[in-house]
Amino acid sequence: MSGKTSNEMWGGRFASGPSAIMEAINASISFDKRLYREDIAGSIAHSAMLAEKGIISPEDAAEIRRGLEQIRTEIDEGRFEFSVAHEDIHMNVEARLASLIGPAAGRLHTARSRNDQVAVDFRLFVKNAARDLDRALRLLIEALVDRAEEHAATVMPGFTHLQAAQPVTFGHHCLAYAEMAGRDRGRVQDAIRRMDESPLGAAALAGTGFPIDRHRTAEALGFREPTRNSLDSVSDRDFALEFLSAASIAAMHLSRLAEEIVIWSTPQFDFVRLSDAFSTGSSIMPQKKNPDAAELVRAKTGRINGSLMALLTIMKGLPLSYSKDMQEDKEQVFDAIDNLALALAAVTGMMRDLKVNAEKMRAAAGAGFSTATDLADWLVRELGLPFREAHHVTGRAVAMAEERRVALEALPIEDLRQLDARITDAIYSVLSVDASVASRTSFGGTAPENVRAQVRYWRERLGSEG
Repeated sequence: MSGKTSNEMWGGRFASGPSAIMEAINASISFDKRLYREDIAGSIAHSAMLAEKGIISPEDAAEIRRGLEQIRTEIDEGRFEFSVAHEDIHMNVEARLASLIGPAAGRLHTARSRNDQVAVDFRLFVKNAARDLDRALRLLIEALVDRAEEHAATVMPGFTHLQAAQPVTFGHHCLAYAEMAGRDRGRVQDAIRRMDESPLGAAALAGTGFPIDRHRTAEALGFREPTRNSLDSVSDRDFALEFLSAASIAAMHLSRLAEEIVIWSTPQFDFVRLSDAFSTGSSIMPQKKNPDAAELVRAKTGRINGSLMALLTIMKGLPLSYSKDMQEDKEQVFDAIDNLALALAAVTGMMRDLKVNAEKMRAAAGAGFSTATDLADWLVRELGLPFREAHHVTGRAVAMAEERRVALEALPIEDLRQLDARITDAIYSVLSVDASVASRTSFGGTAPENVRAQVRYWRERLGSEG
């Protein structure tokens, strides 16, 4: 045995030994104080219902409400002293309530447990955060639709494998992300519908013998209805997992757009230019302008994905009903909420702010024989060639243009007729990038008229929401 004392073995951080460690690992007030509004709202609804059912007196309910409203004001104004000794937000509020109104405070916890109390607080918080996320996604869609309308006919290269493939328009590209954000909103709205049930009144795990009215408290807190199984009510964190899942998918979409902004803003591409508001300089290289906002959006996606995996791992081995492990759910969700909100604001701001270099986009769209597919389609449509044969003829045309270091549309008609004598001057109508994008009129295609039609669709869709 060494000569260390028990306190030294536990580490200098914990002057009181093991009991200090237990206090530190058990306390959650450092983070769950963010739930104070939801906790106070839940307590006001619960005490009002208890009075309506004759379980506590109207006088006690009125005192409880007065005290809770004072506590909410104190926290709002930064005058409330949170105590680690009281562990969590629930006990901090209850202790302060007792100091304000005396014994009546002790009646507040009748017919409930901290298990259903934290469950309802956390659901309320996540539901409100999901609504905020839905609104932020709408703002992103509005920014994307605005840029799409502005650049409905701005030609740029479309890529597969990050290789120039076929010309598209920048407006069409923006609307691709509007579609993603629209699906993100759908997932968030679906999650809100599923979490719109109140667990308050499930008590510790088995319900209560008091004649409470759970429908009344659910209605008072803005829930559609109460949950239907007391065991599930206190042990469920699906609502948090579903929120994190939707958040992770949304963050992934933001990361893809951020990656494209990083690529497009390089001098090698020079498709877009970010303002100083979303860029930083180099400490050593004065010529540098770094797209740090976009890069940080990519990085924050990793944090948000990590929050989802952390909570999945926390929950995967828990038996019914409540376990203290579930205290670890909140920090993951809080972190994801904060970082996704910041990432969404950054991407929305960048999309509204960036300057599009249309000339550079057009030049890149015409490089790499990007209209080769249009040539093959013309051979099929006008000459009746099977597509595979047309593909072969087009490949020979590309090889010819590559050898001569010219674009497809610069090949003389005499040379093209060497590939097939039936080719006419009409073929040049499909070989320019403008003709290429204009021809893509199939539903969902990149033709400028299609882009404008989709802009109208999105404006009507958003407008119908009120």
